[in-house]
Amino acid sequence: MSNTDNDLFADAARQVLADQCTPNVVRAIEEHGNAAPETAALWAQLEATGLADAMLPEEQGGASLGLGAVFGVLEQCGAHALPLPLADTMLARAMLAAANVDKPEGRIVLARGVRVGDNVNAALVRNARVAQSVLLEVDGECRLLNLNGAQLTPQALALDAGVQWTAAQWQAAPVVPSTTDLRTAQAAVVAAQMAGALKSVFDRTLQYANERQQFGRPIGKFQAIQHQLAVMSEHVFAARMAAQLGCSGDGTTPDRLRVATAKARCSQAALAVSETAHAIHGAIGFTEEYDLQLFTRRLHAWRQTAGSESYWHNVAGEALLNANGMTLDVIRNITDVETA
Repeated sequence: MSNTDNDLFADAARQVLADQCTPNVVRAIEEHGNAAPETAALWAQLEATGLADAMLPEEQGGASLGLGAVFGVLEQCGAHALPLPLADTMLARAMLAAANVDKPEGRIVLARGVRVGDNVNAALVRNARVAQSVLLEVDGECRLLNLNGAQLTPQALALDAGVQWTAAQWQAAPVVPSTTDLRTAQAAVVAAQMAGALKSVFDRTLQYANERQQFGRPIGKFQAIQHQLAVMSEHVFAARMAAQLGCSGDGTTPDRLRVATAKARCSQAALAVSETAHAIHGAIGFTEEYDLQLFTRRLHAWRQTAGSESYWHNVAGEALLNANGMTLDVIRNITDVETA
């Protein structure tokens, strides 16, 4: 798959989302979930483009794309604050195909859970209220569970939920054997979405700084603001480079150490970029009517999803400690995509 082909998929995602995933649509879906007519309409458009099946084998109607090839698509999901789990669905369908498990209708989200008595609990499932199924990992075993009939508990963000299934529901769910670690794969796709959201936050902040007048000139002309914007840009572009490394390769199984680098760097950037963006915008950036919070709320949520920077720093640190002093070799294996 050439870079030109990859750009075509990213461009297709950009065009669909720019037209169909407007801030008003995002708000409507966040408020009403699956009941919003915008939910079905937006998903139908995404399905029609073939993006949801892009990682499926060609014989199953997909394009046989790996994570590296769909990075641009994942990035656009974050750049437009897509309130539907396209990224999770793409990855889940690829994992189901590899395990010879039939894909269910509708949207799939990824989550990790624990056994609590006779039940199986997932304390936080992102986008559970706009999904139909969950690919859930419990004690190293993945199963595909239906959200219909599960017990959902509201969470801080409107589309998220805590979910509980009975032992009978867990046992009846199909097992999805996989060589892909679910947390690592989820972290890779989340980092790519964070890269897109970070760029949108920076672009919006830069535009605001050039338009907002104070003391007779745009605030972006003041050296203090220029310095803040420069630091923001460093975070944004470093995070994007790291996220690309996390999704590098042709398959659907990412390199764990590269993902550790990607998710840790993007989570670090999420906090720094969001804080600076809101500092430059002032109080207006926090208002519900202003679009900035659509992105910064997601960045804070994604920062914790599949492990925060502290978790992935530990993963990277253990790799360095186990390298027997060959730190440079570890760094080369992370950054040298062609020879790793």
